[in-house]
Amino acid sequence: MTDPIPDPTSDPVASAYGARADEYVDAVGRISHAEEADLRLVGTWAHRMDGPLVDVGCGPGQWTHWLHSRGVDVEGVDPVPEFIDLARQTYPEVPYRLGQARDLGVAPGSLGGILAWYSLIHLPPAGIDAALAEFARCLRTGGGLLLGFFTAGTRTVFDHAVAPAYYWPVPALVSLVEDAGFTVTHAAERPGRPGRAHGEITAVKAGPPRQLHSAP
Repeated sequence: MTDPIPDPTSDPVASAYGARADEYVDAVGRISHAEEADLRLVGTWAHRMDGPLVDVGCGPGQWTHWLHSRGVDVEGVDPVPEFIDLARQTYPEVPYRLGQARDLGVAPGSLGGILAWYSLIHLPPAGIDAALAEFARCLRTGGGLLLGFFTAGTRTVFDHAVAPAYYWPVPALVSLVEDAGFTVTHAAERPGRPGRAHGEITAVKAGPPRQLHSAP
């Protein structure tokens, strides 16, 4: 299947990342940059999933490759063509393709898990809602979701090195995840990079409401 080619002028965040793709890899785009706590969380979560995973906003592909090397059925998806090119060159044995959080291009209920590790940080609230709705569409009932994000006491915009990004209070993002049809199983925060706290949420896609029937 041929990748759709995004119009680089229509997504300023993707364009900004594309212009600094090599710099991004050198700064944070290798698995060696990941903290041990993150490796434990993502690895343990992924091995509990049943069925294929998508690494949404995979960037240059380091997390996708790390999971693939540990036997996880995973595909990397990102809206930045430069990242997808780098991922394919660096990890040719792993599948990568262009795509966006709001349109993953898979059949409904076809995924066992979705990893969105710091890939929704640039989205405003409406964009977060659209992404979570797409995740719920793509996951089978009981499928898992893992989010990593910057957290703070209030939802605020900050000057990220590439493009403006959001701090999300953990309870506020938990509420949006639940509104999208998920049951949250874990939510926590801890110190992250200097001056920025790390937030994490795991959730499972809830099934349809149980129908109650009157006794005959």
